[in-house]
Amino acid sequence: MGDGAYKRVLLKVSGEALMGDAPSGIDPATVRIIATQIKTATVELGVQVAVVVGGGNIWRGAAASQTGMDRASADYAGMLATVINAIALQDAIEQVGADVRTQTAIPIQQVAEPYIRRRAIRHLEKGRVVIFAAGTGNPFMTTDTAAALRAVEIEAQVLLMSKNRVDGVYDADPVKFPNARRFTSLSYMDALSRRLEVMDSTALSLCMENNLPILVFDVASPDGIVRAVRGEQIGTRVTAGEAATLASAADR
Repeated sequence: MGDGAYKRVLLKVSGEALMGDAPSGIDPATVRIIATQIKTATVELGVQVAVVVGGGNIWRGAAASQTGMDRASADYAGMLATVINAIALQDAIEQVGADVRTQTAIPIQQVAEPYIRRRAIRHLEKGRVVIFAAGTGNPFMTTDTAAALRAVEIEAQVLLMSKNRVDGVYDADPVKFPNARRFTSLSYMDALSRRLEVMDSTALSLCMENNLPILVFDVASPDGIVRAVRGEQIGTRVTAGEAATLASAADR
C-alpha cells in the first residue's frame, strides 16, 4: 500500500479506449484490463482514483449535429452514452474486486447517484473508485472539460488523460507523419499556442488557471494506468513551467 506517486488522481477514459479492436461499442476484455489496472492503483498502491468516461464509441454529439440534429439534443444523447460506458466500467471494476460508485451530472436515480462533490470526495477517502458520467450535464461542453472540472473540484493532484493508441502529444499527427516526434514535456501555453491535441482549449485553460498537471499517455500500453499513478516517465507531461522537450528518435 502507498506506492503511488499521488494521493488522488482523475483519470479520463475516452469512449474509444473501451472499444479495443472493435469498430464501435464496448469490448468487455478491454474494459476488464482497464478495470484491473484501476483496482491495482486503488487497492495495491493506495491511490484515490476518480474516472471521467467519454461516449465517442457510442455517440458523438458534434457529428450528429452536422447531419442536422439540434446540437443541444445531440449533446444530451452523448451524455447518455457516457452513462452506458460508466455502467459497463463500474461492473468490470466490481468484478475484479474493487468498490466503486457512479455519479451522473444528469440525475438517473435508478442506475447511479447524482453528482455531489462532497459525497464523491467521501467515497474516495473510503477507498472507493468514483466514476463521473454525463459530462458536466451541459450541452456544448466536452468530456475533456468535464474531466478538468471534476479534477479541480475534487482537488486531484494530476489529470491523467488516457488516449487510445497514442502515447502522448506529438509535434504533428503521427498517423499522417511517420517522422512526428513525441513531446516528453510541455507548458500549458505551448500546448495552446501550438494548437496541439492535448484536449480542447476550454479544458486546457481550466487546467492552466488552476495549475493542474496533465499527463497524456496510451491507455492500451502495458500497465499504462498503473505506471502513470506510480509517477513513471511515460507519455507527455503538461504543466505551467515545463519547457517543450521532444523525445529522442529512438523513443518514437
